[in-house]
Amino acid sequence: MTSRIEDAYRADAGRILGAVTAYTGDLQLAEDAVQDAFLRALAQERSGARIDNPAAWITTAARRIAIDHVRRAQTADRALSALAFEARRAAPPYPGEDDMAGFAFTGDERLELILMVCHPDIAEETQLALALRFVCGVPTRDVAAMLLVPEATMAARLTRAKKRLHDSPVRFAMDDVRQVRARLPVALAVIYLVYTAGYAAPTREESTRLRGDAVDLARDALRIAPGEPEASGLLGLLLLTEARQATRVDPAGELVDLATADRIAWDEDLIAEGESLATRALQAGTGRFALQAGIAGLHDLAPRWDATDWTSIARLYDGLVAVWPAPSARLARLVARGHSAAVGPGCARDELDADDLFTGTLAAQAYAARADMSARTGDIAEAAADYRRAIDYETDAAARRYLERKLTVLG
Repeated sequence: MTSRIEDAYRADAGRILGAVTAYTGDLQLAEDAVQDAFLRALAQERSGARIDNPAAWITTAARRIAIDHVRRAQTADRALSALAFEARRAAPPYPGEDDMAGFAFTGDERLELILMVCHPDIAEETQLALALRFVCGVPTRDVAAMLLVPEATMAARLTRAKKRLHDSPVRFAMDDVRQVRARLPVALAVIYLVYTAGYAAPTREESTRLRGDAVDLARDALRIAPGEPEASGLLGLLLLTEARQATRVDPAGELVDLATADRIAWDEDLIAEGESLATRALQAGTGRFALQAGIAGLHDLAPRWDATDWTSIARLYDGLVAVWPAPSARLARLVARGHSAAVGPGCARDELDADDLFTGTLAAQAYAARADMSARTGDIAEAAADYRRAIDYETDAAARRYLERKLTVLG
């Protein structure tokens, strides 16, 4: 049986850290304070004391710990100015019930932390790593595995990024409309990457939580920027993709492709909400998330795989690659062209061969796509060779088994 403090850590650690970071303006200080507060809460619980609202208790305790730290570190001038009033208060060592009266998270805590780590001086991959580690609570070793770097390298990268945020003279605040507007596009991209990290490995234990965190963050982003087409597009994309999750893995834990998925089991409510958001986004703009939401909507609305509107999907991918020529977008566009009547698998394979997608993190997917194109042109030997190459590059066990089954079907 888990303790209430352990439950609070799993459910609210990201919100607590976000709230304390917003209060202190310093991720490094906030992280230390929150960790200390959780340890104090565990000690209180083990001593027999009952903490009725662990999230409120820990948040209040962490703020006080941060104040004490600033008191002791007289060199922290910029933090002192922000916390001067609180530092003058004679606060007891542990929060009491009066301290937590009316306590409630606003819903912005984790989003504010995302926006804070989207600092212009920090690389996008490191922003994602910070979001995964501190907003979503993914352990450093798992963040390193997701981003394909050694754990020690990731730990050092996170430490450097926190120090850069700590040393930066720029302080982010949610009430600074200019900063929110400037950082929102990058924050949306990070939220998308959080979802992708969960989506890419549906058999992993943290997959459901990462996807759920990303959807919640996308809802918060749309709430603070209701007129932003890309915020609508991102949430629409995530909901339309999430609507199909129940059919991505069979009862045995094996991957199921879109062509054979049981569409009756797709979530109609999520599809309806996602389609509405996608339509709104496409009517207002043609950004990457609006276009991706439109593509996801066409897949979800098709009653059968063979009824998919590949021509329209390929056209949307043309627009997507024009505004976001990422390797994943280019590969998906070629797959769509391979299924469209106007191009077909043979020409799409030639286009794929002319691209540089057979190296790096997309190598397995590129060879698998080429194998499918070859099989549909009747070139079984070439398809088998490509599936073997894809298997060699694939690192996920479930995805390897899926590719092995595709190879076996070729005979």
